[in-house]
Amino acid sequence: MNLAELLSQQARHRPQAIALLDLTRGRLRQVRFAQLDEWGRRGASLLAREGLQAGDVILIFHPLGVELYAALAAVLRMGLVAMFVDPAQGTEHIARCCQLLPPKALLATPKAHLLRLTTPALRRIPVKFATGLGAPGAIPWRRWRSCAPSSWMAPCSPDTPALVTFTSGTTGQPKATVRTHGILLQQHLALERTLGLTPDDRVLTTLPLFVLSHLAAGASTLLPRVNLRSPGRVDGPGLVAQMERHRVTCLEGSPTLVDGVVRACEAQGRILPGLTRVFSGGAPVFPQLMARVQAVAPQATVTAVYGATEAEPIAAIHYHELDEDDIHQMQAGAGLLAGRPVPEICVRILPDRWGTPWGSLSPAEFEELTLPPGVPGEIVVSGRYVLTGYLHGQGDAETKIRVGETIWHRTGDAGYLDHEGRLWLLGRCAARVADARGVLYPLSVEAPAQAFPQVRRAALVAHAGQRLLALELDGPPTPTLLQQIHAQVGRDRIDKIWVLPRLPVDRRHNAKIDYGELRQLLIANQKTAAPS
Repeated sequence: MNLAELLSQQARHRPQAIALLDLTRGRLRQVRFAQLDEWGRRGASLLAREGLQAGDVILIFHPLGVELYAALAAVLRMGLVAMFVDPAQGTEHIARCCQLLPPKALLATPKAHLLRLTTPALRRIPVKFATGLGAPGAIPWRRWRSCAPSSWMAPCSPDTPALVTFTSGTTGQPKATVRTHGILLQQHLALERTLGLTPDDRVLTTLPLFVLSHLAAGASTLLPRVNLRSPGRVDGPGLVAQMERHRVTCLEGSPTLVDGVVRACEAQGRILPGLTRVFSGGAPVFPQLMARVQAVAPQATVTAVYGATEAEPIAAIHYHELDEDDIHQMQAGAGLLAGRPVPEICVRILPDRWGTPWGSLSPAEFEELTLPPGVPGEIVVSGRYVLTGYLHGQGDAETKIRVGETIWHRTGDAGYLDHEGRLWLLGRCAARVADARGVLYPLSVEAPAQAFPQVRRAALVAHAGQRLLALELDGPPTPTLLQQIHAQVGRDRIDKIWVLPRLPVDRRHNAKIDYGELRQLLIANQKTAAPS
């Protein structure tokens, strides 16, 4: 099935229902399902008129907004492959991605078209479209308005490519993740069951790919006015005002973005009674944040979702499912409870050999390697929407395991399954500290530290032959506080605590610790940081 068919079904069954509420330009723009489907049909006609055919790759540089999803509706309907590259990674990264998968067309904002001046790979793209006011040498995308709506939809098999995104490539050649129509459909079904959205819901989200699933489910999606390139600096009060004004029932976002909303409510003494669901993921979601969310949204089901680019979702847990023993175990260093794996995903724990390829294994060998409950190791997953490989096999040897006819994906995360079948996370395998005392995983000390309300972020790192816990605090680092934290995480496990003004985080969510940058920061700040 072509994924665009799900949007057309919503247009036929609920033509006047609101599909998108777009505040990204500072004013409200509402688009109904029938309108969005028609715009996609007209856009498909324009793409066909300019010579594009099913299977062609179109590189898209466009921010979150109505125009992006109208264009995606056209691209999917035509059977084209939408290719997304982060321009913030620089012109060399763009060039490497275009070499790995040469685009036939470019669809971009006028500002993004300026990259053509410094990027020969973009100038070589045969067909160029420009949104907004247009750009020299580019076809105005607004011409779709004068095109007749296309009645044709490209037939797609489950293996037909639909979307391509790239890793950062900071350690070498970027890897291209290819999501087929079949993978997107299975992912939508899993998200639909996990999130439980209905046509009565209005979702505020900052997760662009999730919007496709929401449109397929018939839920209205609010695209907020927020700087997605810096979710850690979100205007919390402004976001809360948008949620209240437009009667949002469901909030989705990274832990950092959700924290910004909660902080705004706490500072103003506000409650969000209209929220019925809050979902957070993309980085560790600690129970302390979930408790604070529950306090400002008392009617909401608060859920932490665990997943990866190659497999989303993997597991989920509701705040009300956590009992006192779970909280105690997390504070005692057992890791972070991610919940039960979703039914569509198989999870196994293998010995931690991150950095060393497994190659192919027989089913018997794989079962023999699988670790029993309670034993930590490397988390591997398989399932209908788990990406089984990267484009041209780039990166497959390091991250995939072939077991008979099944491909297992190595998440790069460490963890274990408990005797109830629940998944516990221990952090990134590459961030573990291995020394004469043994192996120490990040979340076994970061989770206990995050139990203190003064701790904004915590990170385990090896530095100068010692195990250090780096902290970013709300407020001054009093000796009493640092001693309490050190006692909680275990003085026999951590040598020192260092307090830094800010811990480095990932660009996408501003929530995951960048351990490599942290090590460099510790070297630069070791004379000024405050050790315990």
